[in-house]
Amino acid sequence: MSTYEALTLFYKGRFEIEEDLSEWLARATAGTREAPLTHEIALVARQLQMHQDPADRILAATAEVLDLTLVTADQRLLGLGTIRTMANR
Repeated sequence: MSTYEALTLFYKGRFEIEEDLSEWLARATAGTREAPLTHEIALVARQLQMHQDPADRILAATAEVLDLTLVTADQRLLGLGTIRTMANR
């Protein structure tokens, strides 16, 4: 989901990627692990008391279900109650 959101911002012109997108993706995700989108995460995403952006809801639910820290620059996602968050700025 994070990759999809980053690429969406790129295509909207919010930031530039100077290299081939496949190369950028390989470099940007090196050393990371993917989290699965499970049925439990989908359920929690719908039950969260937050704004309705589906990608944000899935990211927040993934952090909650998998006990992860959500690193974000989005002010709407910082301080989501029981979900650990860290500002990325």
